[in-house]
Amino acid sequence: MTHKSPASLPVSQRDPADQPWWQGAVIYQIYPRSFADSNGDGIGDLPGITAHLDHVASLGVDAIWLSPFFTSPMADFGYDVADYRDVDPIFGTLADFDALVARAHALGLKVIIDQVYAHTSDKHPWFVASRNDRAGPYGDFYLWADPRPDGSPPNNWQSVFSGPAWTWDARRRQYYCHNFLKEQPQLNGHNPAVQQALLDVARFWLDRGVDGFRLDALNFLMQSKRLRDNPPQTKFSQPPTRPFDYQRRLHNQGHRDIPKFIERIGALLADYDGRFTVAEIGGEDAVREMKLYTSGHTRLNTSYGFDFLYAPALTPAVIEAAIGQWPDKPGTGWPSWAFENHDAPRAISRWLPADADAATRAKFAAMKMLLLLCLRGNIFLYQGEELGLTQVDIAFEDLRDPEAIANWPLTLSRDGARTPMPWTRKGRYDGFSTAKPWLPLGPDHAALAVDVQEKDEGSLLHLTRALLAFRKAHPALRWGTLKFRRVGEQVLMFERRHKDERVIGLFNLGAEAADWPKGASAKAMPLMSVGGAGQGALPGYSGCVLGA
Repeated sequence: MTHKSPASLPVSQRDPADQPWWQGAVIYQIYPRSFADSNGDGIGDLPGITAHLDHVASLGVDAIWLSPFFTSPMADFGYDVADYRDVDPIFGTLADFDALVARAHALGLKVIIDQVYAHTSDKHPWFVASRNDRAGPYGDFYLWADPRPDGSPPNNWQSVFSGPAWTWDARRRQYYCHNFLKEQPQLNGHNPAVQQALLDVARFWLDRGVDGFRLDALNFLMQSKRLRDNPPQTKFSQPPTRPFDYQRRLHNQGHRDIPKFIERIGALLADYDGRFTVAEIGGEDAVREMKLYTSGHTRLNTSYGFDFLYAPALTPAVIEAAIGQWPDKPGTGWPSWAFENHDAPRAISRWLPADADAATRAKFAAMKMLLLLCLRGNIFLYQGEELGLTQVDIAFEDLRDPEAIANWPLTLSRDGARTPMPWTRKGRYDGFSTAKPWLPLGPDHAALAVDVQEKDEGSLLHLTRALLAFRKAHPALRWGTLKFRRVGEQVLMFERRHKDERVIGLFNLGAEAADWPKGASAKAMPLMSVGGAGQGALPGYSGCVLGA
């Protein structure tokens, strides 16, 4: 008689003891500039994070994800790395990072850090050497190309942040590619020396005790070697605001050789126990690439889904379309979900009318949190989401985000989701800093501060802790299959099952009360409920989990 290894079984059939720590984990994203300032310069830093890790641990999350804190000129606020192996002075020192990791581990938190492999800063020594010496050891570290006969760029590629993806460099008398800012030159991911240099960076941080990586813009790592033009985009889900939106990015992202490098990452992490990888994958071919990059056991653990981050409304159809693409089948991969992050407007402001009052926002935030924590996959919470923070309207003169400035006023307003974390109601700067913060404070955020909600047992902060504990207590919610039972215009109903445990999730995503659906017991006492849902009642913006 043969026995299947746990890894070969569908996740829903494995024993809890056989699940890796990250499977179904909840990970809390920290944007260091805006979390907590320890030295009074108005910018958050690593010691500030360390001082507030007790708050994060008290939520019951499994890990933290730190957005970039590496040495950087901050053209894109850390996503333009000038030294992969050091901490930028505004955030602290390597010793501060080591102290953060030690404190997090003492609190039972894993530490995930960003790795930006598609590009560097133009101040990185690799790029400085590359632009100065074509024949040198770094000459082929970046994507360089000769101009067309008329002197124009090599092809029609457009950058994410507006304008051509090519900038002329007089030193080399060539163009260099940048899929984002011109200060973020594109690495040549095809070059084995580049790949090895990036793997060496990963090993550096693994040896310092990090528990895994979030891999930024990974499908931009390699481009077409023939530098072919991208074809035009002819179908638009919404009016385009950037030249980038007018193309199908067939030749400057998603290259077929990227999985080979991913397998090199997987082989490196196999040398370390219990490490975790999650990729950021966007674009029109994202789902296929997400599944490709996470297939089998030699690639990445999961990929970060964008389905909800830019969705203009939260509807049952949106939930079904996203979750339905990830069935519990061996080889399919394991998804990750977020409703908010540092690049997308706060969900409460995105999914509710602008004139919604505080009571409506609070009710919606509770329903949204229960729904998120009932989804199949890993869950990412963004700092302040546990408080129900709203999007901040940033005046043009206060904008810091280069994308927002370039595309104003038609922008995703990333700055509005990056405003300082409110720790206390008292004080001029909500407990974030003793100095004027780098971005304005949210005018309604002081009333949602941590110290305010700690004193209110009915707050979203207390509810978030209860919901995280509820998710952990039910294997069906952490690892189970998800089968949709009803997907109406405003009512969503699904079944989660893990081995012998089965639960029903029932949600009213609309503002008005809805009829109790057939197939759900109207008499059963909910295992968990928000917004008054249960026993035949389904008010607007409510939800419950029923035993089955």
